[in-house]
Amino acid sequence: MSSEERLRSWERATAYPLTGLSLLFIGVYAWPVLDPGLSAGWQQVCQLADVAIWAVFCVEYLIRLRLAGHKARFVRTHWFDLAVLILPVLRPLRALRLLNALRVLNRHAVSWTRGRLAIYVISATSLIVLMAALAVLDAEQGRADSRIHSYPEALWWAVCTITTVGYGDLYPMTVEGRLVAGTLMIGGLGLIGFTTGSLASWIVDRISDTERPSGTATRADVALLINEIRELKAEVEALKREP
Repeated sequence: MSSEERLRSWERATAYPLTGLSLLFIGVYAWPVLDPGLSAGWQQVCQLADVAIWAVFCVEYLIRLRLAGHKARFVRTHWFDLAVLILPVLRPLRALRLLNALRVLNRHAVSWTRGRLAIYVISATSLIVLMAALAVLDAEQGRADSRIHSYPEALWWAVCTITTVGYGDLYPMTVEGRLVAGTLMIGGLGLIGFTTGSLASWIVDRISDTERPSGTATRADVALLINEIRELKAEVEALKREP
């Protein structure tokens, strides 16, 4: 078995476990953020689970790197995977840990929803908005000058930002919050471009299908044509045998 086949087999085998860990990762991250009055013991449990799952993601990346045949090309084509594993070490970029969970979910959702563009786009957009609201609330809550104090306010801000409406009634004040805002803006523009391009491609394919000749040979037509060819061949053989 080649290295690429081993890599694909590993990715298929770890698809469901990593998806479950991603959802658990989001849960242990979200609980202390949504419940500021959570006891110190449970907060510590969530932090330990957070770090443990993050470590699993790091090990999984190293295993994929080990299985890859061309390691330099693997790092070059999976630079985003490496970035979201390394950058959250810095405290201002802590919220980027959510991107790793989104990355894992997206990696497997693409194959699971292939051919179902609407399902994929709606699911991806909803997940991005929910995670961005959670990240900005984590960065903004408890600050004296903050304008975002609850998850509903953070959710409203995320919807306005990803749709590029930007009412300006709510906006982040911290560096971490603005980093989340910038990431969400770029993600929103990319998602709009992806949807527009996919829709245009679908329209072009539909037009091509309508312009393509609709008459296609059935099995009966093919069988009839074969019989006629056989009859013609028999007549030719008979003419050859005549003096």
